Amino acid sequence: MSGLRFDSILFLCVANSARSQMAEGLGRQLFGDSVRVQSAGSAPSRVNPFAIQAMSELGIDLGAHTSKAVESIDPASVDLVITLCAEEVCPVFLSSAPRMHWPLQDPDRKHETLNDEERLHHFRVTRDQILMRLRVLAALRDVPEGPAPQEFHASIRVPDLPAAARFYTWLLGVAPKEWTHRYVTFVSEALRTNFVILVDDGNPLHHDTLYHLGIDVGSKAAVIAAHERARRAGWPVHKPARTTWRGTPLHELWLKDPGGNLIEVYARLTDAELQEIPEDME
Repeated sequence: MSGLRFDSILFLCVANSARSQMAEGLGRQLFGDSVRVQSAGSAPSRVNPFAIQAMSELGIDLGAHTSKAVESIDPASVDLVITLCAEEVCPVFLSSAPRMHWPLQDPDRKHETLNDEERLHHFRVTRDQILMRLRVLAALRDVPEGPAPQEFHASIRVPDLPAAARFYTWLLGVAPKEWTHRYVTFVSEALRTNFVILVDDGNPLHHDTLYHLGIDVGSKAAVIAAHERARRAGWPVHKPARTTWRGTPLHELWLKDPGGNLIEVYARLTDAELQEIPEDME
């Protein structure tokens, strides 16, 4: 499983007044009963009224929350520690749990002359930043098993093919494997990458130089297995697993990511499989 595994989170900042309190409230709403969510600080004070107000706008009540000392948290109860300090020294928490650091500026601008609406704005900004980070964290929890990529494929469009070929030869540390008047292909074994630059001339792309991302999984069986895993995981299948003979013969599966980007899961044909190419190439 390639995602993150955790059933409890501890959010830490200094005062356990704003950032970690908002993170706790957001985390509880987002994860529900599936994850235990706590927060604490090295110098606990009180829950900031602006944090309470900003969270109430999302229907989350921090009114009954209190600031807690980090020493009050049982290390054995925590699977994941997330620190939210930016310029301050983050609390020390003696635990073997994995750690993440989300450096967010303290929204309580004590030393700035601001009216209440301006102060609340800073809390809203911090709240929304934490929420998006938490949404990503939630999406990474218990990701189902996926394919085992052996190579990453990427293509980009460029206005000047020779200039781009020179730049990427320098950047990747490898000369192109091949090129035509419309594209240049780099293969880096060190990076396990197949990278294609395509001339942006406004003309239709040939089927062999499509603008997409992809991974090589090594075999026909692995492509078929990736199709089944994608189906079980609920990922959109654009074209089911198949063998194509035209252009570069491949076993391939086309998926769409949540943004609609095409992703090719492929494997090159073995020498024995190439001997079986049908005469009509269909």
